[in-house]
Amino acid sequence: MHTPVTIIGAGLGGLTLARVLHIHGIPATVYEAESSPSARAQGGLLDIHDYNGQLALKAAGLTEEFRAIVLEGRQALRVLDRDGTVLLDRADDGTGGRPEVQRGDLRQVLLDSLPAGTVRWGHKVSRTRALGDGRHEVTFADGGTVVTSLLVGADGAWSRVRPLLSTAVPEYIGKSVVETYLYDAATRHPAAAKAVGGGMLIALSPGREIFAHREKDATLHAYVGLSEPQDWFAAIDFADAATATARIAQEFDGWAPELTTLITDSDAAPVLRPLYALPTGHRWDRVPGVTLLGDAAHLAAPNGEGANLAMLDGAELGTALAAHPDAIETALTEYEQGMFRRNAETITDEIPGSDSADNPAQGLIDMFTEKGR
Repeated sequence: MHTPVTIIGAGLGGLTLARVLHIHGIPATVYEAESSPSARAQGGLLDIHDYNGQLALKAAGLTEEFRAIVLEGRQALRVLDRDGTVLLDRADDGTGGRPEVQRGDLRQVLLDSLPAGTVRWGHKVSRTRALGDGRHEVTFADGGTVVTSLLVGADGAWSRVRPLLSTAVPEYIGKSVVETYLYDAATRHPAAAKAVGGGMLIALSPGREIFAHREKDATLHAYVGLSEPQDWFAAIDFADAATATARIAQEFDGWAPELTTLITDSDAAPVLRPLYALPTGHRWDRVPGVTLLGDAAHLAAPNGEGANLAMLDGAELGTALAAHPDAIETALTEYEQGMFRRNAETITDEIPGSDSADNPAQGLIDMFTEKGR
């Protein structure tokens, strides 16, 4: 295949696509809005599943590199009640079915696997338009343009490529998370470190939840979820870290102190992250010369699958293009039909039940037990 592939977005999905294309000798360029690989933090831990994310890394020829960055023991799971009672305490079973890695480390593995110059940093897309005959023009914020016969939108929730295919836009799901960090937790925050354990902690009550991970260097990274409208969060001044922290902690009054410490003792300013999703079953009719992957295609409420599905999208698209080098539209159709079918079959429960009036923690335990997760 000699048609160069233009990929918008250097996230995990776009980079996996670029890597699979590279090992099949297909030229590709990735355009990324960020100015450099280190322009911002890349998020926390990801569990990479053996039924999707790991398959993508195998297709990319990066299984050994992936194994080298796995954080041992992080598959451990604890579910606590709001009063600190341990409801489920599951050790890392050592099977490697969903090993945890730092998102930034995984992204770097993918970047290191690509030829120099594959990623063009500092290229923020401002507009895309169809030129006919499967060709598209991409305009960047600096006024530069590129014309391509094969455009892939791997540019996330607010994709600039998606409008070429669909009128769908993400909608707020009625919940936001507030991100906090506790550093050197074993020494400075021992009670919280004990509560979190060796891997992931989940504590739920109706409309309120705390998820936390033990990351590298004894860091605890928490996501504090609240089911409230956006106006509720807009009334909180997140520029004033102390005031914002106190206001969020107020919503967890009566929770065990080893849990509320994850809010009140944050060593970093709290960061608000509203949650959005595309319509369930989002799909589009085939448009020549362009497609989407990852959140640009199927943004969903957090369910532990997003990064895994983005990488699998990238791997399957790259594999389809390699299999049909003289029939790009055949490759795109094959890829899209498989992606649409997979997304329809994927478990889309948000890690469940926090908005239930019943016992959300018990519902969560039942899910983990029934599904063997």
